[in-house]
Amino acid sequence: MFKQLKNDISFSAISAGFIAVLVGFASSVAIIFQAAQSAGASHAMTISWIIALGLGMGLTCIIYSLYYKSPVMTAWSTPGAALLVTSAAGIPIEQIIGAFLFSGLLITLLGLSGMFDKLMSKLPLPIASAMLAGVLFQFGLDVFLSIDSNPLLVSSMFAAYLVGKLLLPRYTILIVLAVGMLCAFGFQGSSFSGLDVALTAPVWVTPEFNWQTMIGIGLPLFIVTIASQNVPGVATLRASGYHNVPISPIMTGTGITTLLLAPFGGFAFNLAAISAAICCGEESHPDPKKRYIAGVSAGVFYLLAGAFGATVVALFTTFPSELIAALAGLALLSTIGSGLASATSDSDYREAAIVTLLITASGISIWGIAAPFWALIGGMLTHFFIHKKKT
Repeated sequence: MFKQLKNDISFSAISAGFIAVLVGFASSVAIIFQAAQSAGASHAMTISWIIALGLGMGLTCIIYSLYYKSPVMTAWSTPGAALLVTSAAGIPIEQIIGAFLFSGLLITLLGLSGMFDKLMSKLPLPIASAMLAGVLFQFGLDVFLSIDSNPLLVSSMFAAYLVGKLLLPRYTILIVLAVGMLCAFGFQGSSFSGLDVALTAPVWVTPEFNWQTMIGIGLPLFIVTIASQNVPGVATLRASGYHNVPISPIMTGTGITTLLLAPFGGFAFNLAAISAAICCGEESHPDPKKRYIAGVSAGVFYLLAGAFGATVVALFTTFPSELIAALAGLALLSTIGSGLASATSDSDYREAAIVTLLITASGISIWGIAAPFWALIGGMLTHFFIHKKKT
């Protein structure tokens, strides 16, 4: 195995893993802080949440990417964190931890049943690709919307993207990151001064099981994690050509990881979509069989981020928001293009795919369940009625 790793490793895949972690943390770590505060966590407990989440994501990314030789990316449940922000206030944190365990148990049982894998195997590729393109669409728009607030930084990064694509396509995003940081720290006053690099320790919270809290928080957390996170995560893998990766064992593993780390703040783990799209793209490696290195490297960076949780929190406050927005959007441009091409390639599914794309990009949320789930429902219904009429 080590010999194959040595042969397959590439700087572009490692940089893709790093950028996926950077984008993943920067895009939603603030929601994690809000969720922890809403749950009544102390400062030490909030840092413990980052440690637990980094550890869980790191280990699962490494283990699954190595085992399946595919860039299998996991993440925390961002919709789940948003749910906690609005629903956890006033509830004892011990009961909230109990709700995390209840949600993790439900995810584990669903994975063991194999039902989710069977359902997702019925998902047509054009609709999955359309949903993926819709999920990523706003990231592409944000590149150019960010020019309005920081024209020097974003324009420099876009110019670096074009030059990188022309001269060093495998290292384009790394070049974009370097140029962005040069502008931010060299010309716009960003600084690492006051950044304290230190290891931090997790904090155990003994869970309490209250049936109202388990139903009121644990069950919705399970639903939004499955519908809003795992569904687009599966679609990302399928749209990127990784059809050999079984979903049920991964779901079982993320559920067990939640059960183990929930007392430390690991509230929910699931398949990733955004960070996975970065690691599954051609910028990671021209050969899809060697892109698993990006998943492994992302896992290593997640472990480091967890170990230095307090430092990571301080670090992300130094980056301009436009830098992260431009980096994410440019890293995902080729994936958006591939998703659109796949979504519209089959005329039988074209209208259904467009409906899926538009619902996803709209960002609607019904009953606390995010747009990607409803996009799949809308796309499948559209295809059913159109196909029924034609037949």
